[in-house]
Amino acid sequence: MADFAAARRMMVDGQVRTADVTDPRLIAAMLELPRERFFPGEKAALAYLDTDVTVSEPGLPVRRLLKPMVLSKLIQAAEIGENHRVLDVGCATGYSTALLSRLAGFVIGLEEDEILAKQASEALSACGISNATIVAGKLARGYPADAPYDAILLQGSTEIVPTSLLDQLKDGGRLACVLGQGPGKATIYRMIGGEVSGRPVFDAAASALPGFVQPASFVF
Repeated sequence: MADFAAARRMMVDGQVRTADVTDPRLIAAMLELPRERFFPGEKAALAYLDTDVTVSEPGLPVRRLLKPMVLSKLIQAAEIGENHRVLDVGCATGYSTALLSRLAGFVIGLEEDEILAKQASEALSACGISNATIVAGKLARGYPADAPYDAILLQGSTEIVPTSLLDQLKDGGRLACVLGQGPGKATIYRMIGGEVSGRPVFDAAASALPGFVQPASFVF
């Protein structure tokens, strides 16, 4: 039987701390949260690998969980406060939503793959998490019903500036995403006085999320 507790410690020590992730609340949350519970049973052994892991069903659009290093650095850069309302876009099986729930006041995990959304809801319930919920809907639309948000995170890359999501930020709110592919740049957008500014924070690679791909341009 796999020693998941030992694997979790190795993940934090070898992948997270070494990537300049120093937020003690985030490190504690990653040490405590059983990441393997957010993987389909046959893939639980892959939970602590230093790579993005595919969690979608065969034949459906490929969806992957961000590798722990990229996820932890994105969350740290988003500056999540204990009273913040957070939107987690493309939450897949819910690990990122569960992790954010340890840091924020309330988290909404948005997922358009119905199978993944069901798995995420079940995993949150199994972990006894009460300050997070999973909602179904198109990722690119966000979830305006509960906006505005203190922070929004994208669990994958975007090839376009996600303006529809930026409109759902509070004044002072942040959006964290990987902009571009192969590799892209982890980028933090901030809403100040109705104006948005963005800054790159580190190099990162991630799979593109549905609805965030640059439309093909017509060539004469």
